[in-house]
Amino acid sequence: MNKSIKYLQLHILFFVLFISSIGFSQSSGFEVIRSLEQLDQIYEHLEKYYVDDIQTGNLSKTAIDAMLKELDPYTVYYHESNIEDYQLMTTGQYGGIGALIRKNGDFVYVSEPYQGNPAEKSGLKAGDKILEIDGKSMENKSSSDVSASLKGPKGTDVELLIERNKGEKKTIIIKRDEIKLPDVPYSGMLNDKIGYIKLNSFTRTASADVKSAFVEL
Repeated sequence: MNKSIKYLQLHILFFVLFISSIGFSQSSGFEVIRSLEQLDQIYEHLEKYYVDDIQTGNLSKTAIDAMLKELDPYTVYYHESNIEDYQLMTTGQYGGIGALIRKNGDFVYVSEPYQGNPAEKSGLKAGDKILEIDGKSMENKSSSDVSASLKGPKGTDVELLIERNKGEKKTIIIKRDEIKLPDVPYSGMLNDKIGYIKLNSFTRTASADVKSAFVEL
């Protein structure tokens, strides 16, 4: 790298630091910088002197969760591994097969394949016992664990070994798709004077769906 490029980079760096220092000086910036320096020093010392190799990612996750726990229950950080849950909570959408599941005994069963979604199109039926997902046993797994295994990017395949009709085992390959859970799965008139709108979740489209159902009623 030639000297002119090096000098240009240094000037840009000093300019950014200068602008940043102005902004910080108008608030509690010094404490923020000091805290960040302390965290950096802790990481550095752990990497150099801790008896075992440290898992930096896990330490960061623990530190962030502990820090935000000091604030309130509503300030949270969604890690990359939980992005599907965040997307489902805010939009009602996720990458998966489109089926309702429930735990019964040692296994999780398909409770309802959503109409028009990959699970139904691939032949999955209510009552199917999920034995394996992609070759991994689902025995003694929770519903959330099975759900996590079924979710994935749109267009990817997931292989299920299911049991149907007392001992009949069958392998079903399902191509995941973008699943949108309806915010208002039902609306209608209970009688001449009372209308009913069922709201499942508060997502970004929930208010528009409620309004549409209300206007229609």
